[in-house]
Parts: sequence; C-alpha cells; structure tokens
Amino acid sequence: MNEVVLQLENVHKSFGGTEVLRGIDLTVHAHDVVALIGASGSGKSTLLRTVNLLERLDDGQIWLRGVDISTPTTKVDAVRARIGVVFQQFNLFPHLSVLDNVTIASRRVLGVNRTLAEQRAVELLDRVGLADKARDYPDRLSGGQQQRVAIVRAIATDPELLLLDEITSALDPMLVGEVLDLVRRLKADGTTIVMATHEMAFARDVADHVVFLDAGVIAEQGPPATMFTAPTTERAKEFLDRFLA
Repeated sequence: MNEVVLQLENVHKSFGGTEVLRGIDLTVHAHDVVALIGASGSGKSTLLRTVNLLERLDDGQIWLRGVDISTPTTKVDAVRARIGVVFQQFNLFPHLSVLDNVTIASRRVLGVNRTLAEQRAVELLDRVGLADKARDYPDRLSGGQQQRVAIVRAIATDPELLLLDEITSALDPMLVGEVLDLVRRLKADGTTIVMATHEMAFARDVADHVVFLDAGVIAEQGPPATMFTAPTTERAKEFLDRFLA
C-alpha cells in the first residue's frame, strides 16, 4: 500500500452556530487523486481550507506524512510550503508577470535562486503550452490560461500534496477541458491530489477514490467504479442521478 500522505480524524469545524464539518475521517495515499463531490454547502471547500490551515479546527486532528499539523504550535507557513493550493478564482497577482507569479513562492519562501526558479518555471510553463506568455501579465490571458498558470504556480515548489478547490467553476465551459487535461497530466506524473469538483465525468474517469460529502459528513466513499454505478446510500444516488442524467 502506498504511503499515507494525509490523514484526517474526527475533524469538526463550525462557523457561528453552523457546524460545517461534523466528524470527517479521511485517508489519502501517495500518488492518489481523491475527488470530493457533493452539493454546494456540503463542506468540500471548508475541508480543503482546514487541510491548508486557512481554517483552524474546532476538534479533531490532521496529519501530513505522519506529523500532526493541527496543533496550536504548528508553524503554519512551513506546512503551507509543503502543500500547493488552487482556488476557484485564479488569485494571480495582477501587478506581476506570469513568470514572477510562478516563481514568487520558490524565491521568497524557499529561498531558491532567481535564475534556478525561473528555469524551473519556464520548463513548467512550456509543459502546459504557456512558455510564450511568461513575460505577460494576467490580464492578457484567458481564464483557462490564468487557471493553468495558477496550477503551475502551485506545483512549482514541488509540494507533497496538491489541493484543488472547484478550479473549473469560474471558467467558460469552452475552457474547462484544457484545465482538466492539465490535472490528468499531473496525475500521470504521480502528484497526490485532493480536489473538490462538480465535474462528475472527470471524477469518474480520473479519480482513484471518490468521497461524497453531505451536510458536513462523509456519507459514502469508494472507488469510482463503485460510486458511480452502485452507490449504497440514497443521498449519494439522488445526487449522482442529477449530475449523470
């Protein structure tokens, strides 16, 4: 069995009087793609934000490669340097070129020499067909190009784990495919990925493990072949029937 990269145990998170995560247990192995599916408000984004320590837990524990990162003494910046994150919105710095957007974390957080950081960035941009855009600014790019740059920025530091939060939801339907193709390539490269997505066909075809969240709990989980053909809970069946109709 592959090494466990991420483990959540009995994770709880509330906002005000609303409990958004209600006892999440999840294990993610190296090189696996785990797809989080479920209706809006089911807790997918909050779960990802707790893993990256953007939200502190109310209860439970999170381990990254066997180290508890949910303790109050955790050095948050050090943990985030090990995790790449891409959100729904591209969040590129508008005043920086594509090249500077991609290299800023390597240079400022990891202390990589600018020349080496830029060489790595250009190689990655070339792999996604954007090497010719390295000196452009984000406002000169299409939405799909901006999201591909955001993904390249997230992987430029060679993170141990990549979190993707509905990365196609802000894109024109014509641009979704090019971003999902990049995720397919990352999977082929062995990247460990946890992604929240509404792209059911993509989750079915690419994920190694599918997790259905419902009202803050994992109602059902399993391999795509099982989840998409024979879900065992009525809630999962209703949800998948709507998307796959």
